[in-house]
Amino acid sequence: MRAPRASWGAPAVLLLLLLASGSAHGYKPVIIVHGILDGPEQFKNLSGFINKVHPGTEVQIISLFNNCKSMKPLWIQVPEFRKVIEKIMTARPEGVHVLCFSQGGLVCRAVLSTSPNHNVHTFISLSSPLAGQYGDTDYLNWLPGCVKKTAFLFCYNKVGQHFSFCDYWNDPHHRACYLKGNTFLPPINGEIPHQHLKDWRENFLRIKKMVLIGGPDDGVITPWQSSHFGFYDSNEDVVEMRNQAFYKNDTFGLKTLDARGDVSVCVQSGVKHTNWHSNFTVFKNCIEKWLI
Repeated sequence: MRAPRASWGAPAVLLLLLLASGSAHGYKPVIIVHGILDGPEQFKNLSGFINKVHPGTEVQIISLFNNCKSMKPLWIQVPEFRKVIEKIMTARPEGVHVLCFSQGGLVCRAVLSTSPNHNVHTFISLSSPLAGQYGDTDYLNWLPGCVKKTAFLFCYNKVGQHFSFCDYWNDPHHRACYLKGNTFLPPINGEIPHQHLKDWRENFLRIKKMVLIGGPDDGVITPWQSSHFGFYDSNEDVVEMRNQAFYKNDTFGLKTLDARGDVSVCVQSGVKHTNWHSNFTVFKNCIEKWLI
């Protein structure tokens, strides 16, 4: 006697398809890019936070240019990060989120700008010097106090541009030297004309949301508002994002993204620079809701 055939309804078939694809939880994969002088080891807490609140989320912490190797020029690093990120994206057609810390935020900015077919949904920049770095930070306490005033002499030449931190050193008192001698941040922020400006802008605008996280007690990012695209003028007064020339001129799409309502700013006080990625309050207040 033939056994009765099971009857599968549409909801059951859909559930099976979801389970087979590993996406029943509905969370997009998260790619994490580390900052200067660290590596994947420092982001285990953050990965744990993600899976605590969104169980089953695929989290990939990229292991490239770790620790001292992170000081290599950013234009050396970016193509390698791009290869790895593009490989992950190709396997995840539903889209991904990228969560990038400190210098890693600039690496991700460049990857997004130079990748014409990326499917990044949300770009989360965690305490990154997006508009540049200028100042005596906690990292430089052991150096003479004149570093802030004289670093441009080292950074804005061929020797200095072999070190990643010079790629985003932005001396507001030597603007012309910065635009001429810095080969990374000015083209990425569209502060100088170049042949890729239009394409890079279009590529960057493929993202659906950008989340900017930083705070006044960071101690490293100087000014701390650089994490929100603010920066010093020549008097070292902070000019906020919407009054920056690259915003007003919409050189890389920031104004357009903001007009779309797709720029979110999160300010968190009481957080030191090296603690952003291990602080659960920061995760809950600034990150969690975007990782869906």
